Amino acid sequence: MLFLLSIASVFQRVLVVPNMLSFSAKHSTTFYENFYMHAKTFRHFLVVPFLALALVSAAHAADMQTTPVENAQVDDFTAGKEAIDGKHWATAVVSFNKVVAKNPKNADAYNYLGYANRWLGKYDAAFAAYGKALAIDPNHLGALEYSGIAYLKTGQKKQAQVQLAKLRALCANCSETADLAKAVTATQ
Repeated sequence: MLFLLSIASVFQRVLVVPNMLSFSAKHSTTFYENFYMHAKTFRHFLVVPFLALALVSAAHAADMQTTPVENAQVDDFTAGKEAIDGKHWATAVVSFNKVVAKNPKNADAYNYLGYANRWLGKYDAAFAAYGKALAIDPNHLGALEYSGIAYLKTGQKKQAQVQLAKLRALCANCSETADLAKAVTATQ
């Protein structure tokens, strides 16, 4: 904000330059005397291009250091979500494995990794991924729901009911709770 105010101040002073250069009969000062009196304005005017160049260089350097890793994570996460939406489970597993390799604290990626593995029938891998998601975020509603569904699919109804109880304690009116409750009821 301070930077924007200083830029505005410089431009305001630059707008004074044409008035300084115009000849006025009321004043007996010469052009050189006016120039000397307004030298500060000219110095500010000359500083602006250098300041802009420095800011652009700093922004470019910052972009060079952080963006590639973040973009790769975002691209892999997005690709994984698109694969899940298209029911391309193996592609989703590959994408989310890349995400968690780059960011092992991403509970959402582990949750989707478990989800894709569950649809491939790889329940051990699914439970491992859900376990990691819940180790990172014990209140992860999606991982609680999806692991509960996986427990039902593997005949572990009591474990599914444990996940349902956790969901009810966290958010009784959430869609994850309702979906798992419906699935548990359907297996009775």
